[in-house]
Amino acid sequence: MDKRTGRVKTRHIILAVMCLMYFISYIDRVNIAVAGPFIRQEMGLTTVQLGLVFSAFAYPYAAMQIFGGWLADRYGPKLVLTVLSLIWGVATLATGFAGSIAALVALRFLLGIGEGGAFPTATRAFTYWMPVGERGFAQGITHSFARLGGAITPPVVLAIVVAFGWREAFIVLGVVSLIWTALYMKVFTNTPEQHRRVTPEEAAEIGYRPGDCERAKRASTPWRKLIRRMWLVTFVDFCYGWLLWVYLTWMPSYLRESQGFDLKQLALFTALPLLAGVVGDTLGGVVSDKLYKATGRLRFARVSVLVVGMGGSLAFLLPMTMVSDPMVAVFLLSASFFFLEITNPVLWTLPLDIAGKYAGTAGGMMNTGFGLAGMISPVAFGYLIETSGSYNVPFAISAVLLGTGVIAALFIDTSKTVDKDEADEAAAMSGAPSAMVGAGPVWMATGPQRHPLRRPLRWRR
Repeated sequence: MDKRTGRVKTRHIILAVMCLMYFISYIDRVNIAVAGPFIRQEMGLTTVQLGLVFSAFAYPYAAMQIFGGWLADRYGPKLVLTVLSLIWGVATLATGFAGSIAALVALRFLLGIGEGGAFPTATRAFTYWMPVGERGFAQGITHSFARLGGAITPPVVLAIVVAFGWREAFIVLGVVSLIWTALYMKVFTNTPEQHRRVTPEEAAEIGYRPGDCERAKRASTPWRKLIRRMWLVTFVDFCYGWLLWVYLTWMPSYLRESQGFDLKQLALFTALPLLAGVVGDTLGGVVSDKLYKATGRLRFARVSVLVVGMGGSLAFLLPMTMVSDPMVAVFLLSASFFFLEITNPVLWTLPLDIAGKYAGTAGGMMNTGFGLAGMISPVAFGYLIETSGSYNVPFAISAVLLGTGVIAALFIDTSKTVDKDEADEAAAMSGAPSAMVGAGPVWMATGPQRHPLRRPLRWRR
């Protein structure tokens, strides 16, 4: 809120709408895990077949990461996210009418197409709506709403299932998704200059320069530079995503089959770890932003949070495989997920830090790691449960990947940006010194006052 006028800033309204999108999309994503035991019973599925239904979402989800982000860079996030949200809303609604495993797989595949490009598109939207010092918070709060959606899914979906049936749960959630699409179309614009409510003062706070979005649309995507700068972040995201997919798909089954919780207990104790993730997501983004503002060291602010988050998650996951008390298992699951989610806003902020105006494509590259993990993790988890007769073996593999992710995170360098690469190349060609400093373009790192506008802003009223 603007302290001088008492008016809610437009970028915060935009942020609230995006938080709602993350909230709804995650409910649509994880509802299958809650309904899974009921679907399995009705259709007579094996654990491997149920794992296939779980993982069907991940294949198009992974494929759409880079493509969806590129579309957002090229055509703007408003059009792209509108189309994607229509796709996933229809897929969710239609799941309520599925009559076979083939239909379930096909609709989960369609849901993956719709949601696959959504988060990279949202990240691209933040490029021109969020100042550098608010990006960690923006990514943290949006993803905390995603985890909140995941946390309330068990009680909400189970309540609908008990009252009406699992099919009705998907129908209701599909309608809610379509309502959000209408809200987004009304509120969002690609840039501050297109929004009637934005003042010149708020545009200056954001650091947006008129025409940046259009110039970015016309720019050729520097694929090699993006891959060189983002591959390590993508690998870390894979290590993070492996365990997250376990939580999103197999946790209700683990608590019911391994720990013996009944239906009523299942709703509460499935929600608790995800609620811990809500806190972790918000805290990770806030801490990273504060570290950056306090030290001016962007790499330290990002990497330190990644290491603490994944390391802490590992520390609580290892003993979980050795306990027999159900309540202790829930506590360790919750603590591990809390630390795991501390890393999430930082992972999503890195494409903004490193790729700038190509953040949509870079965000898609990064989240491809999560998508690839989703292809493998649910099916591998189900196979290992079936062959070993225990949940401990797949959890132990998740722990190994977390440890690998901690080591890899230490080598991420936010000072090596795509914008700096382009400036260095231009300087080499002209024989002039590079104008880039720090972790990104000067106007991003130090504020718009360093770069007077060539022409005055024309704000629509």
